[in-house]
Amino acid sequence: MIQATRSGKIRPRVRILIGSATALGPGKVDLLQAIASCGSISAAARRMGMSYRRAWMLVDTMNRCFHGDLVTTSTGGPGGGGAKVTPLGREVLSRYREMEAKAEACVSDEVAAFAKLMADPSAES
Repeated sequence: MIQATRSGKIRPRVRILIGSATALGPGKVDLLQAIASCGSISAAARRMGMSYRRAWMLVDTMNRCFHGDLVTTSTGGPGGGGAKVTPLGREVLSRYREMEAKAEACVSDEVAAFAKLMADPSAES
């Protein structure tokens, strides 16, 4: 998939499919990164502008698609709950980012050609 970013840069987007389920894609990876930064699924969801339920469903899908959990949670209490990206989750995140960079480098000529063929989205009124 090729997508224009907010800055207008056109870049490929990588998705990892397991059967019909998207085990990993740009949104799930961004959520995983946000959970690592925030230490919480709800805070990560707020940061990304999505509902907690949607974030939880994405985490559940990721956890089911791998040999182990990518995110673990702890329930609230006096110290509060939270979520942590596991060592497997950090490895998956790192490998995905590496694949994303390689994919972008591999198709840079084709993406530049597409950019010349595409309409300027800022010109639409």
